[in-house]
Amino acid sequence: MVPIRKVQDDTKTLIKTIVTRINDISHTQSVSSKQRVTGLDFIPGLHPLLSLSKMDQTLAIYQQILASLPSRNVIQISNDLENLRDLLHLLAASKSCPLPQVRALESLESLGVVLEASLYSTEVVALSRLQGSLQDMLRQLDLSPGC
Repeated sequence: MVPIRKVQDDTKTLIKTIVTRINDISHTQSVSSKQRVTGLDFIPGLHPLLSLSKMDQTLAIYQQILASLPSRNVIQISNDLENLRDLLHLLAASKSCPLPQVRALESLESLGVVLEASLYSTEVVALSRLQGSLQDMLRQLDLSPGC
């Protein structure tokens, strides 16, 4: 059994790593996450209060979005999200939280259409919002989030 403190530290370290990786994909700087790109409402914005299950759900959505992008940039980030979700599941288990199985997003059905239209801005917006969400999660983890 891994000490939960270690899991929490690993989780934070991984979040910081992903945030750094997103920074390294420098073109994300050129489009603001605030920018309204039509049809991208399915990309989660920021949630002020994040529970572990909400974090997991949010990451699952980003994973699905990134998986549908052809860009090579996002492959590693997608793998990192998978690992991050595993860590969140460990944290949740330590608090005896039942994490709901995350359903595939219905709204991602329309993703194909949007992606055709604008792969570049989808990637940019998704990555910059993901970065914001991760930074939120980092702050939230210090407050020992509930289920």
